[in-house]
Amino acid sequence: MNATSAHPVPRRLRWAVADGVVLTGRALAHWRRQPGQFVVGLLFPVLMVLMFGYLFGGAMRVPGGGDYREFLLPGMFAMTMLFGVESTYAAVATDTARGVTDRFRSLPTASSAVLTGRAAADLLHSAAGLAVMLACGVAVGWQWRGGVAAALAAVGLLLLLRFALIWVGIHLALVLRSPESVVMLQILVWPVGFTSNAFVSPDTMPDWLAAVAAWNPLSATVAACRQLFGNPGWGGETFAAQHAVALAVAWPLLLTVVFGALAVRRYRGLGR
Repeated sequence: MNATSAHPVPRRLRWAVADGVVLTGRALAHWRRQPGQFVVGLLFPVLMVLMFGYLFGGAMRVPGGGDYREFLLPGMFAMTMLFGVESTYAAVATDTARGVTDRFRSLPTASSAVLTGRAAADLLHSAAGLAVMLACGVAVGWQWRGGVAAALAAVGLLLLLRFALIWVGIHLALVLRSPESVVMLQILVWPVGFTSNAFVSPDTMPDWLAAVAAWNPLSATVAACRQLFGNPGWGGETFAAQHAVALAVAWPLLLTVVFGALAVRRYRGLGR
């Protein structure tokens, strides 16, 4: 028995990782060649912060008191992770519609590399966007008050949410395949974002809508980040409010497992 047959799994794993790194570099190269799109994607959340923080912030009241911008910023960090699902969808759908994905499938590359490469590249892009948002937050007076370790944990939860949403975007793109249908996704993203606790407390909503907002996966991440950053939060006596950090881990893991498996299955079934 030779070394190749004796250790097939580690060899395949190294192959998949190497191919994934190459395809991650491909996605990053596209952003280098189209810096305008990259910059606009980073600045749009900044515009949202300025609009909500300064135009509407004076009319907002934080439950239990506190500065509205400190209440708002963790919500905007999570909204930035949500808005990124559209760029993931557009990139995967464009590659599929143009036959790029089919060409990758015909090459001797690991079947997982196309999807993991896209996921890794989008996560790096999101990390850069989050860094810009954090800097913007500091510039407008936001600050974390829970210590460095807690702040890093909050950033980790935000990126975990983004990683889960990346797989949602990949799966939807492989199902619909049309870049033009990103408009439909945009229509869905906004209600998901606004039916959460990102901008206001669910206590101000009708009972049925407050229940939806409280159990929104986005709300779990926002509430957990407010807690870890030491920023004002909406509190509440519900299970979702009392276990925000646990739900901020559980929801993204569940979404990643479900939509990751669906995306891989759909990718392997392309062309059948």
